[in-house]
Amino acid sequence: MKNSTYRIPVILSFIFSAFGTAAVAVEDDFSLMYGDTEFVTIATGVQQTIAHAPAVASVISAENIKEIGARDLDEILETLPGLHVARSNRLYNPVYTIRGIYSETNPQILILINGIPITNIFAGDRSQVWGGMPVNNIARIEIIRGPGSAVYGADAFSGVINIITKDANNIDGTEIGARVGSFDTKEVWLQYGGEHNGLSTTFSFEYGMTDGQRETVQADAQTGLDGLFATSASLAPGPVNLGRKYLDTRVDLGIGDWRLRLGYQGRRDVGTGAGVAQALDPVGDNQSDRFNADLTYRLTRVEAWDTSVELSYFDTSARSELVLFPPGAFGGAFPDGLIGNPDVYERHTRFGISSFYTGWEKHRIRLGAGYNFSDLYKVTESRNYFFAPGGIPVPLGSVVDVSDSAAFVREEDRKITYLFVQDEWMFARDWSLTAGVRYDNYSDFGDTINPRAAIVWQTAFDLTTKLLYGRAFRAPSFAELYNINNPVALGNSNLKPETIDTIELAFDYQISAQARTGLNLFHYQMKDIIRPINDPSPATTVTAQNSGSQTGYGLEWEISWSITDTVRLIGNYALQRSEDDNTGSDPGNAPHHKIYARTNWQPANSWNISPQITWVGERQRVTGDARPPVDDYLTLDLTVRRNQGIDKFSFAASIRNLLDEAGYEPSISPGQIPNDLPIAGRSFYVEAEYSF
Repeated sequence: MKNSTYRIPVILSFIFSAFGTAAVAVEDDFSLMYGDTEFVTIATGVQQTIAHAPAVASVISAENIKEIGARDLDEILETLPGLHVARSNRLYNPVYTIRGIYSETNPQILILINGIPITNIFAGDRSQVWGGMPVNNIARIEIIRGPGSAVYGADAFSGVINIITKDANNIDGTEIGARVGSFDTKEVWLQYGGEHNGLSTTFSFEYGMTDGQRETVQADAQTGLDGLFATSASLAPGPVNLGRKYLDTRVDLGIGDWRLRLGYQGRRDVGTGAGVAQALDPVGDNQSDRFNADLTYRLTRVEAWDTSVELSYFDTSARSELVLFPPGAFGGAFPDGLIGNPDVYERHTRFGISSFYTGWEKHRIRLGAGYNFSDLYKVTESRNYFFAPGGIPVPLGSVVDVSDSAAFVREEDRKITYLFVQDEWMFARDWSLTAGVRYDNYSDFGDTINPRAAIVWQTAFDLTTKLLYGRAFRAPSFAELYNINNPVALGNSNLKPETIDTIELAFDYQISAQARTGLNLFHYQMKDIIRPINDPSPATTVTAQNSGSQTGYGLEWEISWSITDTVRLIGNYALQRSEDDNTGSDPGNAPHHKIYARTNWQPANSWNISPQITWVGERQRVTGDARPPVDDYLTLDLTVRRNQGIDKFSFAASIRNLLDEAGYEPSISPGQIPNDLPIAGRSFYVEAEYSF
């Protein structure tokens, strides 16, 4: 939408003028910009103020989540500076794009739940069948923009996101709630938290179903094949397929120095988005089961030592029944469509020990070690085709199980051992140096060493300056290493990890008791980027290779301002420029500019009104994609909430994309979905919650 730029001042004026601009004295709030919480643990593993943490970090609290009316993790992350949630054509899975680093499966972002990675080794993402993540059980989210491998290891590349679930400190008694809304959305949740005889117990249950948004894709990959074969099999124009059912349940038990967490995420009837093969698939079905368990013991009785031992297990599966191309595809050779049913099952076991030592004056030293075992233990596949030379599908006559003869990826495992050390040194008044290094040994590709260093200077009472350096790596996924029997993309067992070196200069300034701002400047260099490279002729395949490098720079600015004692403004702006070093061109798909602004107004006791805007601008195409740049778009959301009072009831109503903006996320090159992936139009939701 080319004219979104001219609408931004109008929308900002609407948000600000609706509530007045007279400033009055308010209580000093050092957490204005950071989601009403001043502390973060993700930067070093110990609680610190965000202003002094040796990283560029943000925190979103449960209260913030309610204010913005978020129903899913993606709606929360879109509010952050420098982070944009794009979409994959496959199931409309989120692509968390930070600082211009974009890839279809998005393995460069490390997602943690309570500090435990949920990375799937097959594609390096959160799951090929993600199906969203509800937010009612989230206590807070801590985010680092920038490298984190010196602490967290693999995939903490362009950012780390730690989702912290609620415990008995966040829930007092029992809460029940329900939400209904557009696209036949229905959700219910139940949460309980309490303590009895020293045992802290928390239980949560969230269940929902939705048909998903139904915006239209005008043309798809089958449209092009119809032109080639003189057929009319394409289902485009037609709607995307985003229905799903989801169940999330968690148990958190704590007694003394012990803590046990158990969780399950189930996904059923997950739609295929815009089609796995970029051809619309309204009947395809995807399922996933994700089980997690972690047991932690904290030993704090030894003088000057604080030690934690953690054992965790994560079991995940992704199962699909797909119609890759519709009935009548390939000149009518497939009257039932081109059918493929790929399934992957994997499990991850992790053991780690981490210890802080404070017996050395002005130093806090952290030592850690661990062992991880990841196993792609089962791969199954059935389909009604095989590939002739040149990648042309040939009918098998029926759906045949090819798991033992021609499965799409090999069953493999990965063993990782690691060691790390970190020192936080207060070497002078108002100065601190954090330095650390982590060593990882992988059974499949070898060793990697990742250092970090950060100087934090309390420049003035109200100003903090940080100079940060970090190196991070992204481990090759099993699809990139071990893909076989694929007419298009093959794996390469000789791959090395991708690497990135990042330098940041950050400022945190408390303007007054009512206002706070921050500015971060960054520059990074990516190397050994894993990309598909054409194999020598006459082969028609591509093979994963370490073949690219990318340079990027930019800034992220954010502000929070209590305009009056009842009105607060939160906003941020991000700018990035990046270049593919091989071609000298923009790597494509990531926005050069992004603006977010929200006002939280409390017109009366227990009431909140929160309008917010998001503008996504200037996205170039990848090299070789002749389509014009992706249009910018602007969305306006509005949430009205009545918080719990004496009666223990709360109510909320939200409108998403109030202006019904026709926005788009880029489809992958060369544009087999030529008109890109439509975002959801205007939608409405209401919810109620009761505590007792």
